[in-house]
Amino acid sequence: MGDAVAGGEARREELAANLAEVRKRIAAACAAAGRDAGEVTLVAVTKTFPASDVRLLAELGVTDVAENRDQEARPKAEDCAGLPLRWHFVGQLQTNKARSVAAYADVVQSVDRVRLVRALSDAATRAGRTLRCLIQVSLDEPEPGQGGRGPAAGTRGGADPADVPALADAIATADGLELDGVMAVAPLGGDPSVAFARLARIAADLRREHPGATVMSAGMSGDLEQAVTCGATHVRVGTALLGGRRAIVR
Repeated sequence: MGDAVAGGEARREELAANLAEVRKRIAAACAAAGRDAGEVTLVAVTKTFPASDVRLLAELGVTDVAENRDQEARPKAEDCAGLPLRWHFVGQLQTNKARSVAAYADVVQSVDRVRLVRALSDAATRAGRTLRCLIQVSLDEPEPGQGGRGPAAGTRGGADPADVPALADAIATADGLELDGVMAVAPLGGDPSVAFARLARIAADLRREHPGATVMSAGMSGDLEQAVTCGATHVRVGTALLGGRRAIVR
């Protein structure tokens, strides 16, 4: 028991130090961009880490956590029920998982097609809940010959930018859903500043038609500074906060 307590306290100290460093990075990036650090929400990506880490993060003041696999997220959310947390689903989502995700997620950041909008609307309505939705936008450059549309090889997922207006209208008019804004992942091997500047333009176009869609979720452990510079309101941080990915979740 003593070893377990000592281990738990050591982990808490590790997470506290990591959290302080991440918050310091966010504050510095905001200062450099002339922004208030309070404008940026830290979303802790807790995939592959145990519910005990989520509870420790909550004790340390983290309010938003994210998962990308329903089979891992669902039991973890149940384990942490009652904590003052906002749960984000950030992974690619199959329509047959919509009902399960709608039972615990507060925000779905990876909405990328109208069929998924319909599935989430039906699931949220059945559950008597309202889901906040972000449109995941693909920032991959199109392959030659695709006429400016379609993802490049190595895509990180998301809707084609040209499809964002229709998706936004679908979410905004769907029962049980609220349109919050956009999310994206910087393309592998590309300049994240260029990608996030593109996302910022897409977000601005979206706000002109949907003024309440103010969220821009962008930036992770390696590129959060570039995202903040481009106007991100939410950054999704896993490795810098929790350490290297673990193979077993308890």
